[in-house]
Amino acid sequence: MSTWLLPENIADVLPSEARKIEELRRALLDRFRAYGYEMVMPPLLEYLESLLTSGGSDLNLRTFKLVDQLSGRTLGLRADTTPQVARIDAHLLNRQGVTRLCYAGSVLHTRPRGLHATREQIQVGAEIYGHAGLEADVEIQQLLLDSLRLARLDKVRLDLCHAGVLSALFARDAAAAKMGETLYEALAGKDVAHLSELTRELSAPVADALRTLPSLYGDASVIVEARARLPQWPEITQALDDLAFLASQVDTAEVTIDLADLRGYAYHSGAMFSAYVDGVPSAVARGGRYDHVGQAYGRARAATGFSLDLREIGRISSIEVRSNAILAPWKHDDALRASVAALRNAGEVVIQALPGHDHDLDEFACDRVLVERDGAWVVQTRTHSG
Repeated sequence: MSTWLLPENIADVLPSEARKIEELRRALLDRFRAYGYEMVMPPLLEYLESLLTSGGSDLNLRTFKLVDQLSGRTLGLRADTTPQVARIDAHLLNRQGVTRLCYAGSVLHTRPRGLHATREQIQVGAEIYGHAGLEADVEIQQLLLDSLRLARLDKVRLDLCHAGVLSALFARDAAAAKMGETLYEALAGKDVAHLSELTRELSAPVADALRTLPSLYGDASVIVEARARLPQWPEITQALDDLAFLASQVDTAEVTIDLADLRGYAYHSGAMFSAYVDGVPSAVARGGRYDHVGQAYGRARAATGFSLDLREIGRISSIEVRSNAILAPWKHDDALRASVAALRNAGEVVIQALPGHDHDLDEFACDRVLVERDGAWVVQTRTHSG
């Protein structure tokens, strides 16, 4: 096997893609900061049990494991950053009020999410801790939509769901709760035939509701239909009230309701959402409320947030990041060196062409040139010939 080959679904990021990703990363983190979010940088690996808190079996399957040569304990390479941020909030910061945190870093998956998906994502996300009200959910959704606009992703659709509906059904039927993962996998896949088979032995109200959920998909009017077709239990009523309020707060994207879109159900405790854009079949970002995620660290805190894969966002974003630059000659000249340094300190990109390589400028558009005029180095517009 050739030594330069990489593992399946692992790829290098080449200059043009890397520049686009980096521009987006900076823009998103600056926007997070404008909302008051503080950046944290958790380690790429830590003890496995810490990484797998409240993540369900899916997170366990996606996590690479290895043995720590110092302690002999099992380590994991993170497949999701949220458990780490929850640990930081609960155990290290230990603040009493609202805490806003954000992050950007690689995560590794044992298996790709799709046929052509990478197993090394660059995960960017934002999270609010310490406020249980819907105001935090609204802020997180606004920040997500703001972030997608920064990436110039048009015609965004925000798909809303609520973990409370399924939780209420499981609370009323122990047999349904035991089939938790199997049921919500059938719901997420809208596998009506399998769902009918799974619910044959369940109590009538729960079975009927589970069979109904896949059909409760569409615009915000679906909430009215759900009130009529689902059991009028307090938890379900509250979940539908939450969804109605959150849908009413979105004015920059299309809103849909999908009460069977329960991916990551074991992780979430309230309103959940996914963002979709035209031409991309899978969600470009996911998020929601996960109030119990910090419990494993001894401090359960109200929490909601979202994350996205920056490599995927970069792939579909229309942002043009070919950088304008100034072309300068290579010459042993103190005045030239001082001029180049001054331009770079002012934020300009200055490329000094090495001897014999005046036109090797694939990644930059040198629209100006540094030339010597009357003993001084000046910038002028570059002509096509030079």
